[in-house]
Amino acid sequence: MPPPLRPAAALAISCRAEADEDGPFLEALYASTRSGELAMTGWPEVQQRAFLTQQYQAQHAYYRTQYPDAEWLILERDGEPIGRLYLADGPTALRIIDVSLVPLARGQGTGAAIVADLIEAAAAAQKRVSLQVEKHNPARRLYERLGFAARADHGIYVELECRPDGAA
Repeated sequence: MPPPLRPAAALAISCRAEADEDGPFLEALYASTRSGELAMTGWPEVQQRAFLTQQYQAQHAYYRTQYPDAEWLILERDGEPIGRLYLADGPTALRIIDVSLVPLARGQGTGAAIVADLIEAAAAAQKRVSLQVEKHNPARRLYERLGFAARADHGIYVELECRPDGAA
């Protein structure tokens, strides 16, 4: 069941279950999250596209294997897809597997509103919220501003957690 959206709904954001037809959108969304990184490789466009397709498929398969009972949601604004939200709801924690937005939806408070909604829903259930983010990802600052604190170091990734009582 998708989380209740209050701050995000104020921005005309809703979510729905992912469908098979969303594949091309999801692959393009994934590519948009890696474009800056790949631009530095100097690879030809065709090689970049092939790499992104392979990486998207690997990530997709990994997520489905690691989180078989997760919710796979498409974020929409006014009925148009603008992102994805993947969640695993456990007995003591809500795991944000992935939240990604299309470039035009970034930097407008959309991600903050969605994460705030998740924190609120988890707190109401007395659950913590956890996620993993690359150490140098700009989104890390957003998560920390919203109350997340580092819990574990996993090399290039850091595990962040937000507790329902607000304690770090």
